[in-house]
Amino acid sequence: MTKLTTMIQSSAGAKPEELAPVAWAFVYFFSLLCGYYMLRPVRDEMAIEGGVQHLPWMMTGTFLTLLVATPVFGFLSSKLPRVRLLFSVYGFFMFHLVAFYVVMTAQLDPEWVARVFFVWLSVFNLFVVSVFWSFLADLFTREQGARLFGVIAAGGSTGAITGPILTTGITYLLPIPSLMLCSSFWLAVCCVCINRLDRGSRNHPTPGIAQGKQALGGSMWAGIRLAASSPYLLAICAYLFLLTMSATVLYLEQTALIGKQIPSPESRTRLFAGIDFIVNVLTFTTQVWVTNRLVLRFGLVAALLFLPGASILGFMAIGVAPVLGVFLLFTVVRRVGEYAIAKPAREVLFTVVSREEKYKAKNFIDTVVSRGGDASTGWAVSGIKAFGVNSALLAWLLVPAMLLWGWSGWFLARREAGMQRDKPTLP
Repeated sequence: MTKLTTMIQSSAGAKPEELAPVAWAFVYFFSLLCGYYMLRPVRDEMAIEGGVQHLPWMMTGTFLTLLVATPVFGFLSSKLPRVRLLFSVYGFFMFHLVAFYVVMTAQLDPEWVARVFFVWLSVFNLFVVSVFWSFLADLFTREQGARLFGVIAAGGSTGAITGPILTTGITYLLPIPSLMLCSSFWLAVCCVCINRLDRGSRNHPTPGIAQGKQALGGSMWAGIRLAASSPYLLAICAYLFLLTMSATVLYLEQTALIGKQIPSPESRTRLFAGIDFIVNVLTFTTQVWVTNRLVLRFGLVAALLFLPGASILGFMAIGVAPVLGVFLLFTVVRRVGEYAIAKPAREVLFTVVSREEKYKAKNFIDTVVSRGGDASTGWAVSGIKAFGVNSALLAWLLVPAMLLWGWSGWFLARREAGMQRDKPTLP
């Protein structure tokens, strides 16, 4: 922990009183993404094994699941203090991981288990990461977020690097279902970090930050109402929808191309793991040494505009040369830009809204809006491709949408700065 706090202090300029909470948040995000990335290569291979043509159905299944899960989360967040809320979420997913271990070990209907697992892991990833960032937006001020969220996100990247390595080693010794129990262990570590962070916030309160001892109250449907009634939150919805739409098009086209050009499941799995490794190493480096300096020097607008700008260039490149190498390079750039720059900046946007919006509206945006973008884009791409549109033309059609995405990022940066100036200070 001493080496970790030294790294945090040198890279982010953290103050002495910030070192412990940032270190625990770092470990929290490390554990969360380590557990997820141990399972991600399995999911990506299942996507091809199940047939790329069935991906829109699985994405739709994810979206429908979230439509049910989001009001349930809204109900729980209305009744439970934040620590009990987070423990309930992580305990729920830990139980499911144990259940998957039992079912996979018994080899009950592998084809349907694979489809259910694809949907479940997509829901799992969105929910656990969403509540992580909601919790952090509740613990840190906007100024702290601008300085520290990049370094905290680096904890996730470290976990994302470690997860695939552990998966490779474990699968040489144990069967694949054992990965479910390993991932469940990392969620238990997350719960320890949550407890330490909450205790620290109560023992050393930060001026302007609510303590979260009480439940949020309000309606289970408040997340939808809050998001729909706020121009600021609607702009975040638009930003995330356009991000998801472009990412889904890239994923579908790239997955289809890999399925055609690389026939071996083992080779595809190694390719996916290799991409994950490269992305996460570059992401970690960027988060530690670039993200906070970029935001502090140029403001949120630079961080929010980076990904739309890179996407304009990337889709233009695919329009000119729709080959696998260009797809893979664009994927790496996009994922590094998303995880290292756009994601931390997007989470700073929630530090200036109310606690109910941080949990309920943010959860709705991160889950339903995100997976709604996946599902609708999946079906739209299937429909467009039915008319004979190839990858190159599809890429050119996305360029104007990327310009709109950039405008939404510029709008959000200006609104966030205005809301920060007008935000009252809590006693």
